[in-house]
Amino acid sequence: MAVSTTPFGRTAAGEPVTAFTLKNESGMSVTVLDYGATVQTLAVPNGAGGFTDVALGYDTVAEYESRDGYLGATIGRVGNRIGGARFSLGGVEYVLAKNDGENHLHGGVRSFDKRMWSCDAREDRLVFSRLSPDGEEGYPGALQVSVTFTLTADNALVIAYDALSDKDTLVNLTNHTYFNLNGGGAVLDHLLQVNAQRFCENDGGCLPTGRLLPVAGTPFDFRAAKPIGRDIGADCEQLRRGGGYDHNFVLSGTDAAVLYSPVSGVEMTVTTDMPGMQVYSANGLSARPGKDGQSMGPRDAVCLETQLFPNGMNCYGFPSPVLRAGKPLHSETAFRFAVR
Repeated sequence: MAVSTTPFGRTAAGEPVTAFTLKNESGMSVTVLDYGATVQTLAVPNGAGGFTDVALGYDTVAEYESRDGYLGATIGRVGNRIGGARFSLGGVEYVLAKNDGENHLHGGVRSFDKRMWSCDAREDRLVFSRLSPDGEEGYPGALQVSVTFTLTADNALVIAYDALSDKDTLVNLTNHTYFNLNGGGAVLDHLLQVNAQRFCENDGGCLPTGRLLPVAGTPFDFRAAKPIGRDIGADCEQLRRGGGYDHNFVLSGTDAAVLYSPVSGVEMTVTTDMPGMQVYSANGLSARPGKDGQSMGPRDAVCLETQLFPNGMNCYGFPSPVLRAGKPLHSETAFRFAVR
C-alpha cells in the first residue's frame, strides 16, 4: 500500500488544496481532495486487464467550487432533504437555508462539500476531519466530524464516518460519488440490484412524504438485477416527480446493492450499516465537461448514497437523525470492486 500527495491548486480564497492518493498492490487507487473530502478519482481493475476511473469529477478546484451536483463530495451535516428547511429540537425551532425550492438540501449553501478539511494520511487510509462550529448553516452544536477512506488489499474502498457534538443536533452523513463503471457515457446499460422491498414515496419536490411503497410491480423493483434504463422511462408518477430515479430505498440488510457493467466487466458491491440508500440517476446533472474534457450529463452516472431516510424529522417512524450531545456516532459503508 502506498500514499502520495499532489498540489491541486488553490480555492478562490487562496487556500491550498491537496490531492491525496492511496494505491494498493493490485494497482487500484483512490484520490481524495481535502476540499470537501471529495473523491476525485477511483481507478479500479477492469475486464480488459487495465483500470477504469469509475468516479465522475473535475480537474480543477475552481470547477468544484463553482459547479453544482456535489461530485464525489462528503455530504453533511444532513444529507438529502429537510422539508420546509426547518426543524424543532429540544423545544427550539431551527431555520435552515432553502437551497432546494422550499426545502433544505445536503447541509445548506456552504456545507461540508465546500469546506476545507485537515487530513492525516496513513499507509492504507486517509482520515479527514473538521470542526463544524455551533450555528454553521443553522445547525446547533459544535460538531467534530471525521471521514476515513480506507483502501483494502482486496479492492474495497471503505468510508467510515465519526461525529461528536456538544449539543443535540442533526447528523446524516453520506458520500455523493457519481459512479460510471464504463468510465463515461450513459449508465442505462448498467445492471443494478438493490436489496430493498420498499422505497420512500416522494412529493413533487423529491421530498419523502412519510409513506413507504412496495417495490413489487413497479419500476422500483431492483430485487433482481436489471438495467437501470429498463424502466426509467415508464409511465410512473414517482419517476416523473424525480425526472428518473431519485428515491430512498429501505434496505433489507447490510448487503445494499450490486452494480455491474457488462461493457467493462466491473462489478461494485455496496455494504452498509445504514438503513437507507438513495438511488439517483444523475437526472439533474446538466451537460458539462469533466476530467480530461470528458462529457457528463443526465443518466451518465448513478449515485448510491447510503443514509438515514430523508426528511426524517418530519416523518413518523423514520430513523431519527438526532445525534445527542456527547454520544459518538460511527457508521461505515464499503464499495467493493471485482471483475466478473
